[in-house]
Amino acid sequence: MFGWNNLNKMQKVQEMNSSQSGLTISCQFENVISMEYMVYFNFFIWVLPPLLLMFIIYLEVFKIIRRQLNKKVASSSTDPEKYYGKELKIAKSLALVLFLFAVSWLPLHTRNCISFFCPSCKTHSILTYIAIFLTHGNSAMNPIVYAFRIKKFRTTFLQIWHQYFCCNADKNANNIDNTDIAI
Repeated sequence: MFGWNNLNKMQKVQEMNSSQSGLTISCQFENVISMEYMVYFNFFIWVLPPLLLMFIIYLEVFKIIRRQLNKKVASSSTDPEKYYGKELKIAKSLALVLFLFAVSWLPLHTRNCISFFCPSCKTHSILTYIAIFLTHGNSAMNPIVYAFRIKKFRTTFLQIWHQYFCCNADKNANNIDNTDIAI
């Protein structure tokens, strides 16, 4: 069913490897999606440039915030250190999310590049599975990072966690019958 885009290639491989009459295609990612697409289009166009751009933007943001924090502001009604301190904390949180994205996705894309540019090079399947696990785990990391770095998010996250996973949340907290809703 899958692998239709590589049917001719798969038939040639099948003919070379055995004399069986039926074509059996194993369900593997590389049999379904071409590595040329994954490397050139997906990685070199849609992952690497935005990742590098975001890295450069965050460097600039940190430079501006540091400059503002070091600048002596004469009598102001608002405390610039307090304001820019909050901005710095948010920027650090977002930079951490960007770093975790890079750590999670670059191993799989590196493995794809090795597979594409060096077909004779063998990669251990355990490394491939770890790389795939990291990419899936990245989706679970963001809410956890936000929960540890942003107080309002942490409070809401813990409330949801206790309500749905610990089953000991206040039963009336989210009960629709006990709240007034304007319609």
